[in-house]
Amino acid sequence: MTAAPYSEPRLSLHRIEQAAHSIDPVFLDTPQFLSEPLAAQLSMELFLKVEIINPIRSFKGRGTDFLVSRLPPDCPNLVCASAGNFGQGLAYAARKRRLPLVVFAAETANLLKVEAMRQFGADVRLFGRDFDAAKEHARTFAQETGACFIEDGREPAISEGAGTIGFELCRRAPTFDYLLVPLGNGALLAGIGRWMKAYSPPTRIIGVCAGGAPAMALSLGERKLLSTESVTTIADGIAVRMPVAEALRDLEDIADEVLLVDDSALIEAMQLVFHHHGLVVEPAGVAGLAAAIVHNARFRGARVATPLCGGNLTPQQIRTWLTAS
Repeated sequence: MTAAPYSEPRLSLHRIEQAAHSIDPVFLDTPQFLSEPLAAQLSMELFLKVEIINPIRSFKGRGTDFLVSRLPPDCPNLVCASAGNFGQGLAYAARKRRLPLVVFAAETANLLKVEAMRQFGADVRLFGRDFDAAKEHARTFAQETGACFIEDGREPAISEGAGTIGFELCRRAPTFDYLLVPLGNGALLAGIGRWMKAYSPPTRIIGVCAGGAPAMALSLGERKLLSTESVTTIADGIAVRMPVAEALRDLEDIADEVLLVDDSALIEAMQLVFHHHGLVVEPAGVAGLAAAIVHNARFRGARVATPLCGGNLTPQQIRTWLTAS
């Protein structure tokens, strides 16, 4: 491929391509296809990139595997905070390399995700009322113990690993008019967007936040860090109230726009992919599709792509959101 002219940012195109050929193959070359029923219903060419068919049921394994493979020898002990999917990815990569990992999660964390992190070998500790409160505990713990604190959105390698989704989209699909990407800490949008800006310049890159967790949308709109006092959304994977400064800088020249969707739209999107494709996707994972539904008029007739990027639902959540009559 020949990249369009683009100034060199913190995230490296070379390393994204390197990641596409080096990270654990279990996370690579995921299904991507035109959803004919959704395309007909929404009057657009809608392509889905399915990131839930792997050992951790999310895209996070791409970035965490690439990051851990590049850690220096003086990082024998790892600490992170997670709503669940990032922690699973880091636990999976750390276990493969026999590195101990402590994960801090909120006291309200999804119990299915907590148990999965533990099964992958992480020492999971529950602190705080939400993800950002748990992150502060993780940061303090790392400072006190000398462990390496791994922060999603801050480490370039995490975004570069996620950027391999963009690499695959460009290699195996036509040029898109719009790319709709769930936006939490920003690693996914930054990585995919970095690649797409270079290799598919016409594509408009749009992040999608939950309406009850708008901190990243507000921060990008004002071009400065803005936090909220709380988050109120079922989309725990993108429920961020304190953005990461490095992620915000990465996104300033990548995100063309950020849209908000409410929880009802997330549930509708979950139900649509379950009904039409038999896919169990969590609220944060369908944020892009929810935006295609809510803002349908602007995307009609366009070629649109979105990743379905997490599928960790508890049995009760499945009954409540997907199978209740």
